Amino acid sequence: MLPPKSLFDSLTSQVNRLFEGAEPGSKGELESQLNLLLQSAFSRLNLVSREEFDSQMVVLARTRARLEALEAKVAELEQQLGNATSTAAEAKPATTQPSEDTPAATE
Repeated sequence: MLPPKSLFDSLTSQVNRLFEGAEPGSKGELESQLNLLLQSAFSRLNLVSREEFDSQMVVLARTRARLEALEAKVAELEQQLGNATSTAAEAKPATTQPSEDTPAATE
């Protein structure tokens, strides 16, 4: 595939060649030739139709909305997990070790 600049340069030179020898009555022929030339040039480009583009935009919008909903759900679950962890840590009794001042129980 030609780079876009080369493609349009080629297209321009071909259009110029069409108009060089143009007679006033051959306007219809020039239009059809130009139409074929443009269709050929566009078919070499990696383009999608407007219909396909619009349908992909709908899919993208739907996917983006689902992603945002999932991100919100993950954030909510992370917050719940954080709250549960901190609540469990507060509820857990602190283990005390005997200090040096208190005598240890002897058997």
